[in-house]
Order: sequence, then C-alpha cells, then structure tokens
Amino acid sequence: ATAYIDKALQIADKLQLQDRIAQYLDRRGKIKRLEGDYDSALLNYKKSLKIKLEIDKNEGLFISTSYNNIGCIYNEQGKYDDALCMYEKSLKILLSLFGNIHPRIAKMYNNIGLVYSHQGKCDEAVSMYEKSLEIQLSTLGNDHPSIAATYHNMGQVYDAQGKYDDSLRMYQKSLKIKLSTLGDNHPSIAATYNDMGNVYSHHGKYNDAVIMYEKSLKIHLSTIGDNHPKIASTYSNMGSVYQQQGKYDDALSLFEKSLKIQLSTLSDNHPSITATYSNMGSIYQHQGKYDDAACMYEKSLKIQLLSLGDNHPDIATTYNNMGLVYDHQGKYGDAEYVYKKSLKIQLSTVGDNHPSIATTYHNMGQVYSQQGKYDDAVCMYEKSLKVQLSTLGDYHPHIADTHSSMGSVYDRQGKYDEAVSMYEKALQIQLSALGDNHPSIAATYNKIGTVYDKQAKYDDAECMYEKSLKIQLSTLGDNHPSIAITYHNMGLVYSHQGKYNDAVYMYDKSLKIELSAIDDNHPSIAATYGNMGNVYYEQGKYDDAVYMYEKSLKILLSIFGDNHPSIATTCSNMANVYQHQGKYDDAICMCEKSLKVQLSILDDNHPSVATTYSNMGSTYDEQGKYDDAVSMYEKSLKIQLLAFGDNHPSIATTYGNMGNVYYHQGKLDDAISIYEKSLKIKLSTLGDNHPSTSTTYNNLGLVYSKQGKHDDAVNMFKKSHKIALSALDDNHPSIASTYGNMGNIDQHQGNYDDAEWVYGKSLKIQLSTLGDNHPSMATTYNNMGLGYQLQGKYDDAISFYKKAAAILMDAGLPNHPTLATIHNNMATCYDLLNRHDEATKIRQKSDDIRNDVQQLDVINQPSATLINQSQDTAQQQELPTKANSNPDLSNQQASNPSNTDDQDRIQQSPYQINDIYLYCAVALKEKQYFAAYVQALQQGSCKNKVIRAMFTGPQYVGKSSIMRVFTQQQLVNSQDATQVVDQSDKMVHLKVYKIKDRTTYNLRRIWENNIQEIVQLQYDNHIKNQQISQSTYQQTRTEPLFINEDIPNDIQSTAEILQTSSTATASPHTQTAPIDNSLISQNYRDFFQYYFPSWINKTADDSQYAKIWDFGGHSIYHVTHQPFLSSNSIYILVFNINQNIHDKVLTRDGQSLNITYLQSMQEWLTSIIGGSDNQNKMIANIDDDQVEYSLPVVILVASHGDEITNKQQGIDHFIEFERELRNTMACYNSNIYSSRFIFNCNPNDNSQTTLVEREQCSLRLHEIMKSFVESLPFMCNPIPIRWYIMATILHTQTDTIDDKLASSFIDQIRATRVRKLMTIQEIQSLAEDLGLYGSSDEFIAMLSYLHDLGEIIFCRKSNDCEMVVTDVDWLLHIFRAIIQLHECPSGSFKIQSLYEEASETGKISTKYIDYVLQTYKLDNATKNSIISLMEAYDILCTIESDNDEDDRQYFVPYLLRPDVEQFDLTQYDVSEILYIGYENSDIPYIPDGIYYCLLSSCLKEWNNTEVELYYQCAKFYLTKSCHYIIITKDNSHIGLQYCYQKLDFPASTNSIMSKVKTSIYENRPHNIVKEKLSSLMNERMSKFKRAIARYYTRCKRCNKLTLIEVKNDPQDENLIQCQNRKCYKLFKSQTAIDWMFYDQERKD
Repeated sequence: ATAYIDKALQIADKLQLQDRIAQYLDRRGKIKRLEGDYDSALLNYKKSLKIKLEIDKNEGLFISTSYNNIGCIYNEQGKYDDALCMYEKSLKILLSLFGNIHPRIAKMYNNIGLVYSHQGKCDEAVSMYEKSLEIQLSTLGNDHPSIAATYHNMGQVYDAQGKYDDSLRMYQKSLKIKLSTLGDNHPSIAATYNDMGNVYSHHGKYNDAVIMYEKSLKIHLSTIGDNHPKIASTYSNMGSVYQQQGKYDDALSLFEKSLKIQLSTLSDNHPSITATYSNMGSIYQHQGKYDDAACMYEKSLKIQLLSLGDNHPDIATTYNNMGLVYDHQGKYGDAEYVYKKSLKIQLSTVGDNHPSIATTYHNMGQVYSQQGKYDDAVCMYEKSLKVQLSTLGDYHPHIADTHSSMGSVYDRQGKYDEAVSMYEKALQIQLSALGDNHPSIAATYNKIGTVYDKQAKYDDAECMYEKSLKIQLSTLGDNHPSIAITYHNMGLVYSHQGKYNDAVYMYDKSLKIELSAIDDNHPSIAATYGNMGNVYYEQGKYDDAVYMYEKSLKILLSIFGDNHPSIATTCSNMANVYQHQGKYDDAICMCEKSLKVQLSILDDNHPSVATTYSNMGSTYDEQGKYDDAVSMYEKSLKIQLLAFGDNHPSIATTYGNMGNVYYHQGKLDDAISIYEKSLKIKLSTLGDNHPSTSTTYNNLGLVYSKQGKHDDAVNMFKKSHKIALSALDDNHPSIASTYGNMGNIDQHQGNYDDAEWVYGKSLKIQLSTLGDNHPSMATTYNNMGLGYQLQGKYDDAISFYKKAAAILMDAGLPNHPTLATIHNNMATCYDLLNRHDEATKIRQKSDDIRNDVQQLDVINQPSATLINQSQDTAQQQELPTKANSNPDLSNQQASNPSNTDDQDRIQQSPYQINDIYLYCAVALKEKQYFAAYVQALQQGSCKNKVIRAMFTGPQYVGKSSIMRVFTQQQLVNSQDATQVVDQSDKMVHLKVYKIKDRTTYNLRRIWENNIQEIVQLQYDNHIKNQQISQSTYQQTRTEPLFINEDIPNDIQSTAEILQTSSTATASPHTQTAPIDNSLISQNYRDFFQYYFPSWINKTADDSQYAKIWDFGGHSIYHVTHQPFLSSNSIYILVFNINQNIHDKVLTRDGQSLNITYLQSMQEWLTSIIGGSDNQNKMIANIDDDQVEYSLPVVILVASHGDEITNKQQGIDHFIEFERELRNTMACYNSNIYSSRFIFNCNPNDNSQTTLVEREQCSLRLHEIMKSFVESLPFMCNPIPIRWYIMATILHTQTDTIDDKLASSFIDQIRATRVRKLMTIQEIQSLAEDLGLYGSSDEFIAMLSYLHDLGEIIFCRKSNDCEMVVTDVDWLLHIFRAIIQLHECPSGSFKIQSLYEEASETGKISTKYIDYVLQTYKLDNATKNSIISLMEAYDILCTIESDNDEDDRQYFVPYLLRPDVEQFDLTQYDVSEILYIGYENSDIPYIPDGIYYCLLSSCLKEWNNTEVELYYQCAKFYLTKSCHYIIITKDNSHIGLQYCYQKLDFPASTNSIMSKVKTSIYENRPHNIVKEKLSSLMNERMSKFKRAIARYYTRCKRCNKLTLIEVKNDPQDENLIQCQNRKCYKLFKSQTAIDWMFYDQERKD
C-alpha cells in the first residue's frame, strides 16, 4: 500500500494536483499510523493540512478532517491536551458547516470522549458519549453501526470505573445492533466479544472470559486469517486470563503466539509489541524469574522510547512494571527511582488526578512499606486514595486494594485493630463491586486471617482462611498458587497452636501445588521450605530444620543473588537453630551475614535490622555475654521505637528479652521492672488473652520464684496458664512449659509428690506434641531427676538424667551447656552412692563441655527469637514475625544433702590453739578480701553514681555566681569574666556534691567507696554461700573461687589466688581480663594493700553525685569547647532576666556585643543538643508528674533577680523569654525544662529575705536535677571496678576539699606513666600492665565514660588523631593562649603586630604559636599533637603553602573581632546572594562553630592563601577563575556571592565575565559549599543527620528567604514562586540566573 501511495504522490506532484497530494498524504499518514509509526503519520498529516490551508482559506470539511487525523495521532502519543485542541478545532468547523445535529458532530464527540477516557476523566467521557449518542439516535435511527460503536465506547469507560454490570449492558446493546446490521461473523462483533471477555476477566469470571475470547477468535480466524494483529491481541487477552488462573505456562504459550504474529505483521518497533513483551514480563515476574521479567520490560521500554518518545503514559506504565520487579528483588532504591520517573511522566501527560497516578503512588507506598518507612507508605496510599476517590468513585476495586495495602502497613506496625478496619473497608467495597465469589475477596479474607493469627485469635483466623479457600477453589480450581498461600497460612496457624504435624501437612499441600503450578525455583517454594524448617525447629528437629533452610537458601540465592531481605531472613533462622544447638559462633556468624545483607539494602533503622540485633542479643545471652546481649537489645529497641513508636508488640518482645538478661544476671528487680514494661504494652496492643501476654506472666513467675516469693510466682504461673488454656489448644507446648515451672515451685517447697504430678502433665503434653526426642524433654527429665535426687532416690534420679542426656545427644547437641549441667547432676548422684569412679568420669564430660563452650552458668536461658519466612506474593501478606521472650524451663544443677563425716576438718598444728586461731582469723580475713578483690577485678561492677552538670550561657549573665550559690559558696565582688570562679588561674572550676543532701564530696573518695563496695559484695556473697552450705549440710562440686579456708598455716600466694580466680566464672558484666601473674601480681598486691584497711564491714551506698562544671570564660571561647561537651551530661542554661531576648549581649562595662541574647542562646542550644548523637528519651518525675524528655536535658534558669522589682513581672519576663526561645528553636522543645527560677546573685545584697530566696531557688533547682539524675539511663549503667581504679590513676584535677587521699603507690604510677597528653595505645599499655584491661570494646567504653564525666578529653576524630588529654584545665589554657580574644599577649612589637594581624585576618603563624606556648614548655611532638587535635575539631586549619615549616600559617576564624570592617565591593560586579541552608523546622540555627569549620573546609578545598575575613564573612580569591567567592552567615543559612573586578574596557570586562560564568557553571562552587555544609552538619550535629541542605533566594516582594523550587514556567526557568504563606508571589530570580541553576540541581 505504501508503494502505491508513493507512486500516486509522484504523479500528483508532477501534475501539480495539490488536492490529490493532500489526499495521498492523508492515506500515507493512515498507513503509518497503523504501523505504529506515529511521528511519520503526524508529519504526513501536517503536510496535508498545510496544503489544504493553502487551497481552502475558509477552513472547510477537508481541513476539519486533517485536524481530526492529527488529533488521533496526538491521542495515540499520549499528548491528550494537544489531541483535544485538534478535535475542538475540527468540531468548530463541523459545527459551522452542519450545525449541532449531524453524524460527523457525533463522531467528533466520540473522539473527544476517547481522550477524556485516556485522561481518566470518566464522567466527562460518558458525557461526550451521551452527546454523541443523542445525535446518532436522532439522525441515524436505533440500529446504526455508529450507535453500536458509541455503546461499545461507553462500555469501556464503565469497565474502567469498575461498573461491570453497566459495562456488560452497554456491550450487549452494541452487540445486538452489530448482529442485526453486520451479521454474526464480522470483525466488529469479534471486538465486542473481546471486550466483554475483558469485563468478565476483571470481574473474576475467568471461564466466561475465555468463552468470549474464543468467540472473538473464531470470527477473526474466519474473516482475517490466522496472521493478523487482532488475532495476536486476542491471544494476549486469553493469556492474561490464564495468568490470573495461575496457568503460567499456558499463558506464556499464548503470549509467544501473539508475539510471533505481531513480529511477522508489524514493524519491530510497533507499540502493540511492547504490550506483549510487558505481558511476558508479568508472567516471569509471577514465576519468580525476575531477571527474565526485567529483560522483557526493557525490551518493551526500548520500543516505546523509539515509537512514542520519552514522555508517553505507556512508558510510565513500563517504568511502574520495572519498579515492581525491583521491589520483589529487594532493590528498593531502584524501585523508588523508576516509580519517580513514572510519576514525572504521568504528571506531565495526564495531570495530577489520573488513575495511573494513583497506581504509582500505591506502588511507591509498597516500597516504603518494605523499607519499614511506614509513615511514608501511609502518606503515599492516602495520596493514591485521594486520586482514586475523585476519579473512580467510592466503590471501585482499586480503592479496595488501597485500603487493603494501608491495612498491611498497620499490620506491620502492630496496629491490628486499624488493620482489620482497613481490610473490612476493602471487603465492603469488593462485595459491592465484585460479588461474593471473587479471588480478590478471598485475598482480603486471607489478610484478615493473618491479623487474627497475630492476635492469637486462631479460630477466627482459621475461619477466615476457610472462607478464602472456598472462594479460591470455586473460582481458581484446586491448583492455583493463591490456594497454596492459603494452605501456607493455615499451616502457620497450626504451628502457632503447637499443632506441628497439622502444620507440616498444610505446608506439604501448599508445596505440592507450588511445585506443579510454578517453577521449582520460585520464592514461594523457598518460603514454604523456610516455614517447614521453622516447624522442625519448634519440634527440636534441628538437623531437619537446617536441611529445610538450606533448601530455601539455595533457591533464594539462585533467584536474588546474595543480597536480598529473604536471604537475611533465612540466615537469621539458621542462626536460631545453631544457637539452640549450642553452636554460638556459627549463630553469630549467621546473624552477622543477615545483618550485612540488611544494612546493604535496607535503611539502618528498618525493623528487620532490629530483629537481627535481637537474635544476636539472644545468642550473647545464651553465652553469658550479658553486656553484649543488652547492647544488641538496646540497638534493636532504638530502631523499633523509631519505626513503631513506643507501643508495639515488637517493643514488648525486646523488653522481655532484656528482662531475660537481667534475670540471668541476677538483677531481679530490673528484670521485674522491664517485664512489667513489656506486659503493659502487650495488654494494650494484644489484649489480656494473648499467648505472648501469657509468656510475660510466666517470666515474672520465674523471677518471683528466684526471689523466693513462691506465692507470687504461683500466682503469675496460674495467670499464664489460664491465658494459655484459653488462647491455645490444651495440648500446646507453652502449657507444658507452665506446668514445668509450677513443678519447680513445688519442688523448691519440698512438695515432691505434687511436683512429680505436675511434671507428669508437662511430660504428657510434650510427648504428644513434640515427640519423645525434643530437647525440651531433656529439661523436664532433668528437673524430674532433681526431684528424685532431693528425695534421696539417687538411682531414679540417675535414670532420668540419663534419659535427658540421651535426648540431647540424639538431637545432635553433644557440646550443649545444658548437657554439662545434666552430667554434673548425674555425677553428684554417683558420688552420693559412693560410686566415685563413675562420678569422676561423668564429671570430666561436664568439664570438657564447659571448657569447649567457655560457659559455666547455663541456668534459665531464654528462648531464641524466630523469624518466619515471608512470601512475596500479591495476595499474601508478609508472613508474621514470631518472637518469644520466655525463659526455658529451669535447668537446675543439683545441690544435695551430704554426710557430715565427709567434710574435711582443720588439723592441729604445733602452735598453741589461741595463737593459731588469732593467726587464722587475721590471715584468713586478709586472704578472703584479697580473693574477693581479685575476683571483683574480673567481674565486679556497680551502677554509675556520678554525672556531670555544666553551667552554660551567654557572656556576663552570672553563671558562676549561680554555681557558687547553688554549691553553697560565698559570692565574690567584681569578678573578671574569665576568672569568675575564684582568684586562681583555673579555667575549669568544679564541685562534686551529693544529690541526696547537697553535701560536697571528693570525687576520688567516691570512686574508692565504689571499689570498696564492689569488693565487699564479693566477700559477703562468698561468706553467705559458705554459711548456707554449712547450715544445710549440702555439698556441690564447683570450681574454687576463693582460697582453701581450711589450711590456716599455709597462706596461699598472690599468684595462687590469681591462678584460682582466672578459672572462675566469666563476668556477666564484662569480659574476663587476661592475667599474666608474673607481670601484675605485685601491682595487685600493692593496690590491695592501699585499699584493704578500710574494707571491713563496708556498707553499700546508693547515693548519686553531680560533678558541677563551670568554664572560665567559656561563653567567649564556646566555639572551642566542642571537644568538652557530652550528651551524657545535664546542662544549666543561664540568661539575664533583665534583658530582652533580642537585645545585644552587654559586657560588664555596658558595651554592646555584635550578638543578641537569642543568638547566643541558639549557639549554646545547638552546640549542646544538635551535637549530641544520643537519641534516647527519659521519663522524669517532675512535681509528681511523669514527663518525657529527650537527651541531653537543658534546664533554663535566670540570673539578675535583684534587678527585678516585681516578682510576677520577673516570671512574666521569664515566660516571654522562654516562649520566644522555643518558637525559634521548636525542635529542641523536648530537651528543655523551663525552671522559672530567678537567682539573685548580687554579692552586696545579703539580707535575710535574699538569703532565703537564694536557698529556695537552690533547693528547687537541686530537686529538679535530682529528678533528672534519678531517671537518666546513663546512671543505670554498670561500671566495672577496673574503670574506677583507672579513673583514680588518671584523675589529675585538684579537688577543693579533703584532698589527702593520694597514696605513694598511685602517685608513683601517675608520675611515671601518666602525661597530660597521651595516645590511646599508651593508656591501653598502662591498663594492661596494671591488670586493668578487659577488652578493646570495654577499654573504649571506659575512656568514653571518663570523657562524659569530664575527667579526660577523649578524641577519636580520625585514625591520625586518637589521643587522650588527662588534664582538661591544661588543654583549655593552651586553647586560650593560642586564641587570645581579649588581650594582646605581652612581648615584642613583632608579637603584638602578629596578634593585631591575627585579630583582623583570622590567620596566625607558627612563630606566634611558639611564642604564646613557651610558658608551657612543650616538646615538638606534644605541640604538634595539640595542633592536630585543634585541626581535628576545626578550631584551626593549616594554610598549605611552599613556605618553610617554621613559618607555616594557620587559619583561625575565631580570632576575628566583630568590629573588623567589611569588604569594599564598590569596584566589583557582584552576583545576587544564593543562600544555602535548612528549613527552620529542621535546623533553626547554624552555630558559629559550624560556620567557621565551613570556612576552614573551603580553605582546604581551594588551598587559598588569599582569603580575607571579617566578622561572620570570608572572601576567597579563585586565581584561575579571576573571581572571588564570598561566604557569609545568616542564622540557619549560609550566604554565597561571587564578584569580579570592574574594568573600563568593555571587551576585557566581557572576557572576564565569560570566564567567571564558565567557572561557575563548570566548577559549581555552590555545590561544593553545600556538600561541605551537609558533611559538617552530619559530623558535628548528629541530631540533624536527616536534615537536607537546600538552596534559597530572597523574595523580591516580601524580602523573606524562599526555597528555589523546580521551575514553574517551562518557558522561563528563572521564575520563582515565593513559598511564604503570606506572599506566594511569582518573581524573576536573579539568583537563579547568576548561579545558572539547572533542573536536576534544583531537585537536590
């Protein structure tokens, strides 16, 4: 056809027949359109139109036809607005030619309706079709084919709206007309059958759909043959139905048939082919062949880009499909990226209110949900819902899908009631729109069942699954993947009920379907294997479990590679098995593998990461590494609190697991406290009848049992038992566990018969549910054996112990700690039967196991956290995570009655008896304490008792005076600002006071008391155990922790005691320190001799202390104090009540500084809070009110109360000051406590009234601090004794009272080994030599603790700068010497000139530094280390140059005086200011420290020695680019300008300007500054890591800063809309022009 048209065109052209040329161009355009070559079609139609317009000036019918043709092409290209424009032009001509009632007019309304339909404007489309129909009925009668076409189009719209009955009614009307006019074998009738098939398919009536498609196919085959594109289309539609039915191979076969026809009849780049590729991609996606799916979508995309351009709705659809694949592959970042590309196209082509936009929002919501970003997910679903409601009405199936997806998010958040509510909304819509027998309804029943399962409403869950199954079997047949999912979910319910055989049966049914319906390498099959592994794990069949997990893992690795969330899940499950097998290293290895995968693909705050941390915590708990366990649980808890809030079941589980650790550590009160936290959450989220609630009651019972509160324990067990019986089958393993624990109580109370009866009930359940070889059976047999042993029935006891041991051996646990306990119990029985050889042999087995696992105490270990495998399938909610936190049944080690004749006796010696006993008493006491001391060094600790409180605030507000009043010292007149504390030369003044009664203490004395308390506890415990043993005549064989007390005349050596202690039980607080007796035994003895005299009868003291800090002049030097701040401190922020917050800060002489009180307060708050990485919160009891605060806490107090005459006026001023501060720093509100205390610190006013007021203010401030200190997590940390001893050694600050504690021994160490500046390696070597080194992690934690207290400065800024400063005051003096802000150092004229130059330029030289530091007598190494430390904290910056090392310059911006003159820019062309910064709600203020660091960083970047500075402004000259960059500070923004010199020669000026513009465009200096600012904020302002720096400009109308957004006007990208609410004006931005923004940069 094209060849003939081309010939015709040649002839017409020769004959100059313009009308024929236009006609042939139209025909060629039609051919190109059919070929899918829309650009060529459009070109021909436009050429035709041009000719027609030249021929027909009146725009007649032919021109109307051209407009219509062009509109059709625009419609195909997705350019809907352009299409409408053309159709309206055509319509206008037709109306002028034919009036309102003509068939051509009706046809044009039809075309306009098609465009509206494509735009998702369904109501407008129906309106157009109705207009068309009205005209057709009046002009053509009732049975014209055109009327049938209109009915057909209306049917398509109703189908899109989900109005399936209305749609079928329209198609049937259309069909009736066509049959009467065209016969029963016309292609048009085939088209109607085809579209009716689509409706049936959407309605879930798949068999009816196939019948329609077969009718369509039969007609097409008879009329157009078997190789026509319409045949291909029908094959594709039939393939889609087979896909819905789960017949993936049949579907793929039909798609391949379709593709073969299309490739033979259409061009390779025809749009129809893209649809087939997409359909094939969808099949591969459902089969789990994600790489093949991506390949198909990429083929589709390639054709679409060639044929449709890069901005067509179909391309957006393909991006959406690719996003789904990436989502399944766990490539969430890639998925989000392509969804955003899709969204961009859709917004530009169909507007912001089209159903396809809703789909993209929905898909983005799914990605956010997978990433654990639940709030973002809900936001996306709400956006989707809003569009759907406005375009599809209230009862469309897609709206049900969105409600369902929102329900899934609530489900993941643990908001189960909200989840069910959403699912019920979805169900209501589906029942209304789809009837009661649609697969989508089955899917919703499935999701509701999943929630009921999590709520332990197992009967309700099973009912839902049965409803789902009934629908699926009737609509999908018995072999569809969705049915496999339902069987799978029913298996989960049975598993949670403890019906493990039923669960395996269901999984087998699921697996059978999956293997027959989908490829045997599909993620769903991997999920089933994984959950079967979970059942085997619960049954104690650990090898079978590992086998299943490995099968699952093999499939997942082949599909996803080694970096998918499912891989991480499987690794976690395998870790659980290894943990229960006692293979702890393997378990940790698997957890670390899981964690590595999760951190690489998920956000580091994703709930799955929290689960892995919990699993690691469980393993550490089993190993007895309790600190590590708590650390892992705290990491988990931190993530969960961020992800879920503070009321989620997962948080309750983590609290429960932490409670288990405390239980194992013997911290029973802490265990009860945290179990109660867990219980409170469970009761509020899961109700009082959930198995998890039962678990917590059970755990509380175990704690009460251990406390000897047997009645309370029984009460808890009964509660647990009652819930378990009501929520679970009465044959569930959890019920067996409760019976077992109740049996333990009976046994403890000597009710052996009752215990035996209860154990029997437990045993019966276990045998019926777990089989006779489950590891928990070993626990029951062990406990029963213990009962017989306590009754003296040793043979019976041995019989049960043997049963227990055999089970563990058969389970593949030959090295499990529990087996060691059982062997030990058995050995004790043999000993009691005088079968000592057998006892020795069995006990050796126990010892061998313990040596292998390096763990002695294995009693009451908690269950592991189990993760159930999740399925990625459209109709299956992610399978639930199961987390148990209850301790196992007690594995009690026997301690049995023995014969007094078997006890060793003290033999008589040649000495007189009285002398012997006196010698024994003294020697034994010393040996006992020394052994206790050595043992304490390995495992002793007590809670932290000291915290630092720092007085801060603007200059000259009276901070130090308030401190003196607060610490009950005398006020001083006329104090200098830098020496306000006292008349010494100290930069730091401190007081340590007891929070209980405000008495002043010596810090070193506190530490020594702590040391003595820890050792006394060790000693008391030993004596208590000894007394119990003697009074009950019990004998146990344990490793000796103390000396042999029955040999008084042969005192053991220090080395012997050390050797004895080195074999003791590992500490639950810290790792055991390695002991080299030859090196440290003398140090041990020396420390012991120093501390020993004051130990006898030392009582424990729970007092807490505050170490009050006040920097001398710290308000002036605050920019240098970042190294001294800590997030684990309390801050008292002081302001002058007599000054307005916007006033300039006044000096003592009344001079105004260039900074307001608000700015100064902002500086301090940002430095203190913003620089803290502590995300913890605390609940403080303030005035009997429980209030939550973020850390660190800042207490706001006021000074200069003497200048306020009216007390209420002062309070009002305080409130006003506070309100203004909070309004400008809203993000800090939860950190600030407003005390409203106003101190009168006038030293000349000592009237009785004033003294009383001062005391009242001090007491009130004291009570507030006390409330905070008692609630701070930092004060609950256990501090090892080693830390206190190291603190005493490193303590170089002189206390003000009672400083007579130093010993010659400690002084000698300090004099020879401690320097003011030390490397970490030097400190570590010191600790090792003194036997005070535990582990690397503990050592770093110790240094951090001492840093928090202000005892040292611990710098870890980089590998090159890891150092410790032991004399804080000394370092501050050095900082002050280098940065002289107030007074010129005395010296030569040259030195004074250097100082003046420094204060004007911000630069100092090496010679200047050498001079000001000469009084400190520093060697070069120390001096260089200090310079390195200052550089690490950006206090100064080296200016790189070719100068000699001795004359190096440093950039120190803090030196600049506020009165330095600003730059004169009158001779320069200057750009508009571009602002870089943050929204006020994110970061309200950028502190000076960050700004000066930014200048230093830019200096390094540009290596620029020509920098000029004045106060809060710097000008860098970029030599190669011939221009300056000016950087200024403006609250929460950094201002940026560039300028270049004006010249009198236009040509030269233009040349420079061109060079500058090129430099700005190519080098993007604003990008550099923005990235550096972001980097600095992330590093030094940890609180704001998530804040994003953006570009701003100043609005020309309102003069406020506004965000530079994406361009508003496509024709003028520099047109900006002000974002300020009261403005919103458009203005042309010179800033955007000067800095040459481009689109991508604006989005950043």
